[in-house]
Amino acid sequence: MEFIVPQFIEYEAKVIGPFTFKQFIIAGAAGIACFIIFIKSPSLLISIPLILIIGGGALSLVFLKIGGRSPLVMLKNFFFFSTSPRIYLWKRKIIAPKVVKKVEKIVEEPEEEPFLRIVKKSRLRDLSTKLETGRRIK
Repeated sequence: MEFIVPQFIEYEAKVIGPFTFKQFIIAGAAGIACFIIFIKSPSLLISIPLILIIGGGALSLVFLKIGGRSPLVMLKNFFFFSTSPRIYLWKRKIIAPKVVKKVEKIVEEPEEEPFLRIVKKSRLRDLSTKLETGRRIK
């Protein structure tokens, strides 16, 4: 009996509740930062927008998937792409040319019939008649 084995499975174990370890660390750090901002801020007009920005950013890093990848992976890829050099050089390997001697055929072989035959008259009309009527035209 044959079974289909799925490939390219990326699965991170859920460590704490519905979160992976990485998601838990991000959400926990954002929660602690939001709590500190709420306690230390002199007014709610300053703390509420900061809490919404930090909390929303952390929740999007934890739960959002774009193209099957988390924004954290996309940020990492963007950082590495931005810092890596973008000059691509083709390094051609120089290979000495080979000299090939042409050998003449002494024995002539009979010509084989070509795979495609060239027909002088088009048979398209005959074919369409045959398909429409079902009978053969000479």
